[in-house]
Amino acid sequence: MVTRPTLLDLQVLRRLVEQPRIGVTELAAKLGIARNTAHARVERLERDGVIGHRGREVDLAALGFELTAFVTLEVAQGRLREAAVALAAIPRVLEVLGITGEGDLLVRAAAPSAKELHEVIDSILACPGVRRSHTSIVLTHQVPFRIGPLLEDEERRARSADR
Repeated sequence: MVTRPTLLDLQVLRRLVEQPRIGVTELAAKLGIARNTAHARVERLERDGVIGHRGREVDLAALGFELTAFVTLEVAQGRLREAAVALAAIPRVLEVLGITGEGDLLVRAAAPSAKELHEVIDSILACPGVRRSHTSIVLTHQVPFRIGPLLEDEERRARSADR
């Protein structure tokens, strides 16, 4: 979404995050809006790329992927895109972010064991343009990924701005 979300957009998003499987009719009822309005908002948010998977999360540990690692990569100048394409081809690479600071790319990877994590990291290091790496292994999730508090705060701010 290029423009700032409206208060109604924020309310729709927060409900979708809280209840990813909520139907449009129930969403409309909870927000006190017409079903067609709710449907149009959800469709626009999907079309604009604001929402995709509607908040569905997969517990990697429950699937047997006990280890998650963040690998910071330093990439040779001019080879960032090439490295990113190669990283995308590694199935156990979950996401790759372009960053500032100590490295150029931040890679999140998962594996079921230390041995297999080592193999994933070896695959990452073999990508073209990768010069150096630093790996951190996740021990615990102190604050798991969440968006609800951010949406609630934005709703509060939007309400304040409307007054």
